[in-house]
Amino acid sequence: MTRRLADIDFFAASPDVARQLIGVTVLVDGVGGRIVETEAYDPGEAASHSYRGPTRRNFAMFGPPGLSYVYRSHGLHWCLNFVCREPGHAAGVLIRAIEPTHGLERMRERRGMDDVRLLCSGPGRLSQALGVTGAHNNLPLDAAPFELIASVAPAAVVSGVRIGISKAVELPWRFGLAGSAFLSKPFRD
Repeated sequence: MTRRLADIDFFAASPDVARQLIGVTVLVDGVGGRIVETEAYDPGEAASHSYRGPTRRNFAMFGPPGLSYVYRSHGLHWCLNFVCREPGHAAGVLIRAIEPTHGLERMRERRGMDDVRLLCSGPGRLSQALGVTGAHNNLPLDAAPFELIASVAPAAVVSGVRIGISKAVELPWRFGLAGSAFLSKPFRD
C-alpha cells in the first residue's frame, strides 16, 4: 500500500528534499511517473532564481512549502519545480526527469514521439509530456491537478553536480535514481 505524500511533512522537514523526491510518483491530471532526477536550488547560491530576491517570475518560490514553481526556460520550455523549506526561504527543487508510468499515450501525443525513454528525460520534455504550463505555477502540490505518491521502498540515489547552468556548477545538488535509463544525462563516476 502506498502512502500519499501529502500525509508526510515532506517539504518543510528536510534540506534534502531533492534527494528524497527520487522514487516519488508525480501525476498531473493523472499523467506522469516516478521521479528519477532532480536538482536542488537554494537562495544562497547564484544559480537559484531566488538569489536576487522576489520578482514577478519567482514569487512562488517565496511562498509556503509544497507549492509548484513553473517558469519558462530560455523562452522555449516550461520547467516544473517544487517549493520547499519554510516560507520566505525561497528554496526549490527542479524536477529534471521521470520514468513514465501513467498516461503513456497522452504523453506520446503531446511529445509527438513513441520512445518512452525520451518522453520525460529532461525538464522541458517532462513538462511538455505532462501538459505543464504557466497555468500550473503557484499551485498546491497536494491537490488537483497534482498528485504525489510516496515510494513504498527507499530509492538507491546517486548525486553529482548540476547540469545546464553556468553559476554554482560545483555544488553536488543533482540527484538521480541509480541505474535509471530515464535520466536526462548519465551521472559521471
